[in-house]
Amino acid sequence: MEDKTINYIEFPLVDADATKAFYGSVFGWQFQDWGPTYISFSGAGVDGGFNGESGVPVTEPGTLVVLYASDLEAIETSVTSAGAEIVKPIYSFPGGRRFHFRDPNGNELAVWSDN
Repeated sequence: MEDKTINYIEFPLVDADATKAFYGSVFGWQFQDWGPTYISFSGAGVDGGFNGESGVPVTEPGTLVVLYASDLEAIETSVTSAGAEIVKPIYSFPGGRRFHFRDPNGNELAVWSDN
């Protein structure tokens, strides 16, 4: 993984079966289930997933761009020093840790690390 790059795109998930059927048949994507409310996809040119864990309506936050950073704490400090709001502090998930922030335009993004 390349440090400080867009690494993953995350879409809201409402219906896992319909989502897999649609993107699988139309675009040929493959899927990995990570429980009943999260599926990752491959074959789209960029890794990504569909997240239904938060119960957030599809309109908020919408598509989530996830960046990768090798030093999560350092990048969180940089994000806050630059004036961004932390929306979700660092938390663990299967495969690593991440936090969410709101950029100056109001967009929510996430940064993750595998260490």
